[in-house]
Amino acid sequence: MKKTAIVLSAIITMGVISFAQNNFRVLKTFRIASSGGWDYLQPGPVNNWLYVSHGTQVNILNKITGDSVGIIENTTGVHGIAFDTISGKGFTSNGGLNNVFVFDINSNKILAQIPTGHNPDAIIYEPFSKKIITCNGSSKNLSIIDPVKNLLIDSVPVGGKPETAVSDSKGKLFVNIEDKNEIVVINTSTFKVINRWSIAPGDGPTGLAMDTKTKRLFAGCEKLLVVIDATNGKIIDKIIIGDGCDGVAFDPDSGNIYTSNGADGTMSVIHEQNDSKFILLQNVVTKKGARTIAFDKDTHHIYMPTAEFEPMEAGQKGRPKMKPGTFQVLVVGK
Repeated sequence: MKKTAIVLSAIITMGVISFAQNNFRVLKTFRIASSGGWDYLQPGPVNNWLYVSHGTQVNILNKITGDSVGIIENTTGVHGIAFDTISGKGFTSNGGLNNVFVFDINSNKILAQIPTGHNPDAIIYEPFSKKIITCNGSSKNLSIIDPVKNLLIDSVPVGGKPETAVSDSKGKLFVNIEDKNEIVVINTSTFKVINRWSIAPGDGPTGLAMDTKTKRLFAGCEKLLVVIDATNGKIIDKIIIGDGCDGVAFDPDSGNIYTSNGADGTMSVIHEQNDSKFILLQNVVTKKGARTIAFDKDTHHIYMPTAEFEPMEAGQKGRPKMKPGTFQVLVVGK
């Protein structure tokens, strides 16, 4: 009887845990009336600000209320935003200008403009080298920027279209190469390519996140999340996700991986039980077009930009036309 009670208690406990992890939903919608497309967004390091790329500008919102608190203007073709808290600066990758804007993280005032490769897309702060890095889609290289001197110091050819990058904070940078179905590994002491790993059958890798404790990379591909051992490139697991993933985020506290699936309007939630076991918990209904994602470590909320769209006409290809004035940011959580 005692053994049965223990087993029963364990089953009930597992069920409660599973339910607690499986109740994500859209909590709020922040409306931004101005026109223009979008790509990445990023919680800032001060004042509860959320930075949202939006056509030719970056909209800055209060991440709790959604209220507008400012705009960084003339960032034509802006893709991403990154921050160096040591220097007190933020950086925007401006794909239409082939440059990076440097701004003060307290005032949002533009401090400098730095040239990059062609069409800088994703942008990150790499903590080991203490450099800002852009993934340049058209020139198929990375730009390495000194955030203290506001200076381009190096370019790294990667042999394909770099979509985004993550760091292990210990001297290695991992880059999704979208058109080659590869991950390229770069030594951030020398900024040289040291490995190339195929992630087939993963196709068109876009979003990339990492658990630095288990040394696992999470690459968002076409309808598939590929889990890779960051020490040797071995594929550990493949989990089916929604269609149109363009972003992946990881919560180290919960062990949850989130993928933003813009084509079918869902967010897949995958739980990392350990370094070799991954379980799909939920496909959260979001909205079509919500293809990129940002995780906030303070609130554990997930932010996803999208809009309302006109119906697709017969024979129309590509993305549907956005309805004017409907740009928005979804806030997802429990």
